[in-house]
Amino acid sequence: MSPGAIPPVLHGAGGQEESLPRFTLGTVFTQWEPVSWATLLILLTAAVYLAGVWAMRRRGDRWPIGRTAAFLGGMVAAAVATVSGLGTYDDTLLSVHMVQHMVLSMVVPLAMALGAPLTLALRTLRRRPRGWLLVVLHSRIARVLSFPPLTFVLFVITPWALYFSGWYPATLHHDYLHEMTHLHMVLVGCLFFWPLMGVDPVPGRIGYPARMLLVALTLPFHAFMGVTIMAQRRLIGGDWYPDLHQGPMGAWLPAPHADQNVAGGILWSSGDAVGLMFFAVLFAQWVRSSMAEARREDRRLDLIEAREARAAAAGDAASAPDGNLLP
Repeated sequence: MSPGAIPPVLHGAGGQEESLPRFTLGTVFTQWEPVSWATLLILLTAAVYLAGVWAMRRRGDRWPIGRTAAFLGGMVAAAVATVSGLGTYDDTLLSVHMVQHMVLSMVVPLAMALGAPLTLALRTLRRRPRGWLLVVLHSRIARVLSFPPLTFVLFVITPWALYFSGWYPATLHHDYLHEMTHLHMVLVGCLFFWPLMGVDPVPGRIGYPARMLLVALTLPFHAFMGVTIMAQRRLIGGDWYPDLHQGPMGAWLPAPHADQNVAGGILWSSGDAVGLMFFAVLFAQWVRSSMAEARREDRRLDLIEAREARAAAAGDAASAPDGNLLP
């Protein structure tokens, strides 16, 4: 991460500082920084979730394997974004940071929502902690923070505030702000995606047509912002990236404006791709919900028909003459 205003470095044997090697796909898997608060938080979150799944199975209840896979996939995505080579180079190349941004703000929250961790907690917690969780979920603060128009505004405004104010340059110079921005991206993404997914019993859930509309509105937002970044002549990171060119990495670093152009393209394309994926998930949920509602309606009509048939049979039996009586 960014140690003050000092360009990113690796520490080699004997404490000597070495510049980062050229960024390639391979360095994403070789330049890991496993010792960090992000690693601890990811491992702790995954362990708590798996403990809940184990508690369900231990008492003989079934928990869908797809939900577990989705949640753990989100944890893997968070690890790749923060402690793999993406995390190592996120303040060296704006394009790498943009990949990290999209993973943390869209992929991780979507995967966590599909994992239904709140439902799992409500089914496995003891009575008192479960009561506390229910109080939080039904609180006024929860209703406000899960109000879809508000979460949509937060989701849309956050990247504009990040890249077109002094926020992003400040994250390059201050480690704590850098890490808290990562956490902020995940939290805002969760506030936006969880009510729309409708898996967990969170307030703010709306009908499927409104959900589809909100997701559709994110698509032009990502495209417009990506194009804006690509057309921006002012460097988003200020003098940070030009200063890196003065060091030993200047031999392989791309020109800051060229890298910024790539970053805008990544925001445009990946935002639309993830948005369309989410759109497809919502559509599939809508179809399943409609089919389930149709089955419930069929059962209801069958019960009404059976009740009416029994009533009619009872009426016929009551009105029929008794064949055992002599005239």
